[in-house]
Amino acid sequence: MTTRVAVLGAGGRMGQAVSGAVAADAELELVGAVDPQHVGEDAAGVTIVAGLDALDASPPGVVVDFTQIDAARQNLEWCADHRVHAVVGTTGFTDDDLEHLRARFTESNCFIAPNFAIGAVLLIRFAELAAPWFETGEIIELHHDQKIDAPSGTAMLTAERMAGASADWGADPTTKQVLAGARGAAGPAGIRVHSVRLRGLVAHEEVILGTTGQSLSIRHDSYDRTSFLPGVVLALQSIASRPGVTVGLDALLDL
Repeated sequence: MTTRVAVLGAGGRMGQAVSGAVAADAELELVGAVDPQHVGEDAAGVTIVAGLDALDASPPGVVVDFTQIDAARQNLEWCADHRVHAVVGTTGFTDDDLEHLRARFTESNCFIAPNFAIGAVLLIRFAELAAPWFETGEIIELHHDQKIDAPSGTAMLTAERMAGASADWGADPTTKQVLAGARGAAGPAGIRVHSVRLRGLVAHEEVILGTTGQSLSIRHDSYDRTSFLPGVVLALQSIASRPGVTVGLDALLDL
């Protein structure tokens, strides 16, 4: 039996890629595509509609949300009300949001990941493992010029995991900034995070760690949005067996 899937944000580049991946997978069936900015357009053979209300008569089993945070919050309320599972790639959820979602998703499940690229998930894990062995570390995240939030959700999660692995980080020696913000933003445990936005990029992150006489660089590059699709498909295939709210693709990889 196939899983019926609707894609939210289906008209965007990521939405189109996800729609194609769903349509091509033998275990999944694309039954809906939603995007108010692209009504009437095609997404892997399905006509895009304006809103989730159009799916009320025959709800999907799972929705995939690659929209923006305000829209995602509303979409997830619909999913909880209709007992539909949700796989979410939208970033920007707060701790309060997650607590609210845990209370709402009692009859269906919700999976949220800041990054669906398996290599990016491994980068976070490797940085977490390395953190206790270094006294200084910084994160550089680089994305395309259409990304509106900075730092990225992946970079923030990386900093949180590194800070959780070690509280002993060297103080920033900078006493004078010639240009304000030159040292980036201070994340968890004071770990500096730098954001780059350039045309031609997709999604990239580098963690640089340093200690006496040596440094370690860990980098991941997504050159194309297809890098996210195996993780999305894995989440869609796994969501029914993950009760409540699950955060992070690493939960599906047993890292």
